[in-house]
Amino acid sequence: MAFVAAPASVGRVTGGRSERTAWVGTRVGVPIAARRRMVAARRGAARMEVAAPDSSAVPAELMQTGEPFTDMAVNTIRFLAIDAVEKAQSGHPGMPMGMAPTAFALWDRHLKFNPANPSFVNRDRFVLSAGHGSMLLYALLYLYGFDSVSLDDIQQFRQLNSATPGHPESNDTPGVEVTTGPLGQGICNAVGMAIAEAHAAATYNTEEFTIIDNFTYCIMGDGCVMEGMSAEACSLAGHLKLGKLIAIYDDNSISIDGSTDLAMSENTSDRYRSYGWQVIDVPNGNSDLASIEKAIEEAKACTDKPSLINIVTTIGFGSPNKANTAASHGSALGEEEVALTREALNWPFKAFEVPDEVLTHCRQKVETGAALQADWEAQFARYAEAEPEKAAAFESAVVEGALPGDWEAKMQAFASDADGMATRKASAGLLQILAAALPNLIGGSADLAPSNLTLIEDSTDFSATDRTGKNIRYGVREHAMAAATTGIMAAGYGLRPYCATFTIFTDYAKAAMRLAALSHLGVLYVTTHDSVGCGEDGPTHQSIEQLATFRAMPNMQVFRPADATETAAGYAVGLHAKTTPTLLVLTRQGTGKLAEGSYDGAKRGGYVLSDNSPDGESPQLLLIATGSEVDVIVGAAKRLRTDGLTVRTVSLPCWEVFEAQSDEYKESVLPRAVGRERRLSVEAAASFGWSRYADHFVSIEQFGRSGPGDEVLAYFGFTPEAVAERARALV
Repeated sequence: MAFVAAPASVGRVTGGRSERTAWVGTRVGVPIAARRRMVAARRGAARMEVAAPDSSAVPAELMQTGEPFTDMAVNTIRFLAIDAVEKAQSGHPGMPMGMAPTAFALWDRHLKFNPANPSFVNRDRFVLSAGHGSMLLYALLYLYGFDSVSLDDIQQFRQLNSATPGHPESNDTPGVEVTTGPLGQGICNAVGMAIAEAHAAATYNTEEFTIIDNFTYCIMGDGCVMEGMSAEACSLAGHLKLGKLIAIYDDNSISIDGSTDLAMSENTSDRYRSYGWQVIDVPNGNSDLASIEKAIEEAKACTDKPSLINIVTTIGFGSPNKANTAASHGSALGEEEVALTREALNWPFKAFEVPDEVLTHCRQKVETGAALQADWEAQFARYAEAEPEKAAAFESAVVEGALPGDWEAKMQAFASDADGMATRKASAGLLQILAAALPNLIGGSADLAPSNLTLIEDSTDFSATDRTGKNIRYGVREHAMAAATTGIMAAGYGLRPYCATFTIFTDYAKAAMRLAALSHLGVLYVTTHDSVGCGEDGPTHQSIEQLATFRAMPNMQVFRPADATETAAGYAVGLHAKTTPTLLVLTRQGTGKLAEGSYDGAKRGGYVLSDNSPDGESPQLLLIATGSEVDVIVGAAKRLRTDGLTVRTVSLPCWEVFEAQSDEYKESVLPRAVGRERRLSVEAAASFGWSRYADHFVSIEQFGRSGPGDEVLAYFGFTPEAVAERARALV
């Protein structure tokens, strides 16, 4: 089936923002700019206001792609979205209505996938960065035969516990590659996926066998283009020359507020060219599928640059009164407008009715997808005979997701031999052990590698000329780094990624970290300079509320170790947690070597360091700490015991892991016999959350201070003497 070009007069692109001759409301053939009237704005400025549509008839030629069956298939996608949003009385119909032709061209003619196995390793990856248009993706998954989305599921769009939530969630719906919705996240995930594909291909492919060979496609909208994180990630993608990344920009010039020229006047195509991308402009994405098809082919042929296909579309295409307006962006069209849209698009079918011809055609992908995977499996069998070591490594890392070897024993041995040191320094040594043992470990820092100490010493940098490198240089791009790391893990090549920055700069990365937690992806976040102990850089660089923020986040493990042994335990906890991200919070300042430190206890999230009560179970005081403050409570306990008091000291490096232990174990560490009124928590951060364990806190409830780290810690009361004095008052 060929796509036939629409009349050339339908669209054009000028040197600036796209100016289209598209159907808007029901006015045809008039450029958008001419349909706007200038209105006075405050302070003498001016802005454009979209005029109300009239009620002229919609010309048939504008509605046709030139091929009747294609019209039917495209409109099937449109009306599944329209009807689902209308039934839910909630959702975003406009984007699927405008992007249906592009989505059909991509999925029908280009995208490699196996509906029976959404995790087929050599599939093309498809990311819907414009996640508000989720019904576009759900319609495609249903039509092309994915078991995860049925017609009933589409009718349950946005309902409680349905497989079709308001924005795509990868953990709930197989076929959804990544969780999207917050704009800009998806394109950053896609950059990470393209990095993962390039690294996996360089690792496993040979001259004779191409085991990994797929594209990453991403549909993004105006909001994604506006979000700063997309600029970070796309700049990096251009620098890395990720030629198998293809972003499709739904250039419809409408956002929630109205026309995007209220806030945006740049030439997006030129901006992406400046990043080092190939840019292909498609003036008419409403009906010119031949040009869309040609653009995708051209993008696939460019191997040394990522590609942006800038497709001019009309949001809400087909709606007589709401097309090209914000009214179709984020709410149901309304019963009357749905009926008018059916009439305008000559759609005789009832709500949720799918033409047999369309379903039969699309479901052919079930057979062709199975054949695609069978061909790949046959090739892999030949590969395994010719390259047994590579094949075994592939099966271990990619298929099984294994953590091979005795890496835990080696980490414990390193920690046992280590003297007292900053936990970031302990982390540096442990990373080298892990990199040697785990060939699928890959990661990088946001221009802080010398401070985070996160370079893999026995590896090169991942770059445009070296795809085997395991050190990723993200530059000063924390948000994009965290989101790309999510994409690396979500891509499904068995890679175990980490990324690094200062603890305070997780503020830049938090939105991406939250989506990793929501997506159940076990990313490792290695952060250093964990508290006011980082000293002279002052309060701009000293984290206070960050620990509380991430502890409040569901499905996130916050691990703040006290020494090398606990740091090793933190890495073990993180690597074993494949569905939960782990935030390692490490010190710049030195820490002592805990005489009573326990690897196994730290892996359980918390444990008893010492207890001098006669029965070892009923101390007068209980001191709890994390990180470098564990040294402080050890010193304070010595002073209190000299006074004749009985004291238990507890290291609690990870609340989340500790809370997952049995009630019996938790009672053995924090006995109810020692009430919270006789417990004191000690942590150089905000006390928010500690009330679950204690009634009294040595904490910091203000921003920090600039000065030598030990002096700043002493200023805020983090010394054995000061803590002992606070504790005496509790008896």
